[in-house]
Amino acid sequence: MSRNVTFRPAVKSDAQHLAHLVNFAGEGIPYYFWQKNAAPGQDPWEIGKSRAEREEGSFSYRHTVVAEIDGKLAGCLVTYVLPEDPEPIDYDEMPPIFVPIQELEDSAPSTQYVSVLAAYPEYRNLGIGSSLLEAAEKEAGGRAMSIVVSDGNPNAQRLYERTGYVVERRLAMVKEDWNGEGDNWVLMIKK
Repeated sequence: MSRNVTFRPAVKSDAQHLAHLVNFAGEGIPYYFWQKNAAPGQDPWEIGKSRAEREEGSFSYRHTVVAEIDGKLAGCLVTYVLPEDPEPIDYDEMPPIFVPIQELEDSAPSTQYVSVLAAYPEYRNLGIGSSLLEAAEKEAGGRAMSIVVSDGNPNAQRLYERTGYVVERRLAMVKEDWNGEGDNWVLMIKK
């Protein structure tokens, strides 16, 4: 990275950026879901922003490290430890589009899960993703790492492979009327 890149814990005022970045990382599913759940006249991005502003929950600014380049927010990492014994989930109650992703997460207990790794398009290919993954590994303290990626995102999959992740399991996507790339969600593990 030749530009001045710094990393810091996210703060609540980063929430609008985090909503956009989680949507990039989530292949557009977050916006799709927020749009389906928005009240008439409600901006779906406001739902994403309010989720990022939460003090608790998997998508919270409190689990996030942001990358800045020359003082501008460029990317982020959301990471946390998956439970050893995942809570029982009634998959019939979960939106079907999320079921295969949740099943893959549940099959990687006690790993440091990389939930979101994203950079704005203009800041990609500058090494931000690799640097953020290094930060996640330091936080993991030797714990195995896990991430779920779309097979329709070969650039991300190559990044993870270059940094030592291997494919552990695949599950078919449930698309509903979401039109994202790929056919499968891929669980990758780094031990």
